[in-house]
Amino acid sequence: MSKPHLTTEQISEDFRDLETRPTPAIVQALVEDQLQAVQAVQRALPQLVDAVEQAAERMKAGGRLIYVGAGTSGRLGQLDASELPPTFSWPPERAVACIAGGREALWRAVEGAEDDFEAGKRDLLALQPTRPDVVIAIAASGTTPYPLGAVAVANEVGALTIGLANNPKTPLVQQSQIGIVLETGPEVISGSTRLKAGTAQKIALNAFSSALMVRLGKVYGNLMVDVQATNAKLLARAVRLTVAATGASEAQARAALEACDYRVKTAIVMIEKGLDAPAAQALLERVEGNVRQALAARS
Repeated sequence: MSKPHLTTEQISEDFRDLETRPTPAIVQALVEDQLQAVQAVQRALPQLVDAVEQAAERMKAGGRLIYVGAGTSGRLGQLDASELPPTFSWPPERAVACIAGGREALWRAVEGAEDDFEAGKRDLLALQPTRPDVVIAIAASGTTPYPLGAVAVANEVGALTIGLANNPKTPLVQQSQIGIVLETGPEVISGSTRLKAGTAQKIALNAFSSALMVRLGKVYGNLMVDVQATNAKLLARAVRLTVAATGASEAQARAALEACDYRVKTAIVMIEKGLDAPAAQALLERVEGNVRQALAARS
């Protein structure tokens, strides 16, 4: 079988004189090249939509989001997983990540770790994957053995597998149930896929997980109403969100939030429905946390 043609590894003829250019020209080249990352994600919109819709069904069945990758791709997966709990109150045990080489690889390259297919299998098996889980495997090349090992295990247990790669017709795309190609082409600095290939991955992951949280009722309108108010900045944000959602005064919003441990969803329902905190929370639980449905329901 012939090896796939990896455009991410090609040398761009446009930048052969890169180090001879003045600094403004170098920076401009690097920044302008990033525009191709956005275009690559736009071309993959149908596959991203499919991924969100299928993942939503798995999450409603109690599944987890499991991100798998090596190097930059692994770090981006870890980043997406770590941001879901504070942003959307998503349970941290339901957004986990495996990175080739383990936690040390988050800040220091672990040589050879990405080439270990069996390690990818072992690391995913250690999480005891089941059918409701969603495994998001990420690799710029689309050929990295570590995430391919995880995908093999996930497919065996019936979990949903989503493969993000920056090269078409590669094993990760072909072996995942939903293959998402973010074809960004050669990098300004040849082979450095932490550049626009990584940017495309970050955009795609942001869009995927954020849209998924919207589908799961974690957003009211475009308001981040499931935020965890864990510091002064976020406490102030909770007040602003409650005011924006209800039209209440800051004093009213703050009073409602203080009565419900700064749960924005609960405060909105309290104010709009004239309920106390326990009744508002009970109403939200009846409709699986969907604010719009709670406001439309009989209390």
